Amino acid sequence: MIQDIEPCRFSNAYKPEAPDGASFLLCYSGRKVLVRKDGQDGIAFPTFQEMEPYTEGLYEDYTYLFSIDGQRFYLGEGIGFYESGDLTLEDTEIFRTAMPRHLAFAGITGAQLYRWYSGHRFCGRCGSRTEQDGKERMLKCPSCGNMEYPKIMPAVIIGLTHGNRLLMSKYANREFKKYALLAGFAEIGETIEETVRREVMEEVGLKVKNITYYKSQPWSFSDTLLLGFYAELDGDGAITLDEDELALAEWFEREDIPVTATGLSLTNEMIMRFKNGEM
Repeated sequence: MIQDIEPCRFSNAYKPEAPDGASFLLCYSGRKVLVRKDGQDGIAFPTFQEMEPYTEGLYEDYTYLFSIDGQRFYLGEGIGFYESGDLTLEDTEIFRTAMPRHLAFAGITGAQLYRWYSGHRFCGRCGSRTEQDGKERMLKCPSCGNMEYPKIMPAVIIGLTHGNRLLMSKYANREFKKYALLAGFAEIGETIEETVRREVMEEVGLKVKNITYYKSQPWSFSDTLLLGFYAELDGDGAITLDEDELALAEWFEREDIPVTATGLSLTNEMIMRFKNGEM
């Protein structure tokens, strides 16, 4: 999956030390990110040394993000975007296929933090300008003391099985058009297991039993922590489709599943695990 970057080591410990010339800048504008492309899928990010001629005070006003193998990454807030030479603005969807994998993971993780920082410049309680904390990743209002932490939304991925069959679906009105599993966000006041039951009932009108946790995945494309579950059909398998959420949903025999391994997402791994008879 995208976060599996071994032997590289990702550290999200908040250590806001000053950058040096070799530190990477992750520069975003909406859904766009500044990268250097190398061949079809290869990418790299600009360094402070490269961007220094374009931005005054670059080393004084910085936002530390994380490190990978000791290499520090910072948010390029307030930096002009210069599509010159081999630096170009690309859609953050590039990180689904970009190489090397550890830079793709850095790029999409940085995008999640960029959205949080840019969306919390001002206090949601009193409207004052927020300030970065020096000890933890938190934005604090100096006027009323309100504290804001990064947004992480829990959601479930559900591999619903019935003997040798797996239920797969396609989203309605989304750019992603490939087969996926049922999924949905947890609501306030419910357990994750209740989320599984509710989402299956809402999207396809089915009941489930024997809910079993598989594994999790950080999915920064949607600010989400994904929690993967398998569950068995309880009762009749006739589908009642929620057409606002899904374009289709259908049962597939294990040997007929039209999906191949990508190594990117929890959804794909769960589908392939069932397809290959590993559960």
